[in-house]
Amino acid sequence: MQYVEKEIFEIKERNKKVEADKAWEISWTRRMCIGAAVFLLAGIWLGLINDSYPWLKALVPSVGYIISTLTLPLAKKFWLKNIRRVI
Repeated sequence: MQYVEKEIFEIKERNKKVEADKAWEISWTRRMCIGAAVFLLAGIWLGLINDSYPWLKALVPSVGYIISTLTLPLAKKFWLKNIRRVI
């Protein structure tokens, strides 16, 4: 009986970790961290190659990333409703 209880405990612990990972994946904190990293890297790169207005141009990929993350829940909902049935 202890074996079963141990297995249940391990499953519950694993589920907690999976739930925490999922919460991080869809969090605004993660989105903003990635957006900021993209902005900094693009700005530094554009500055190094002496491009004009590097920080303004660095906004394009970072804002594009954030906008793309906003559309993903809609795409997922559409996919789950329509495409998944076919599979």
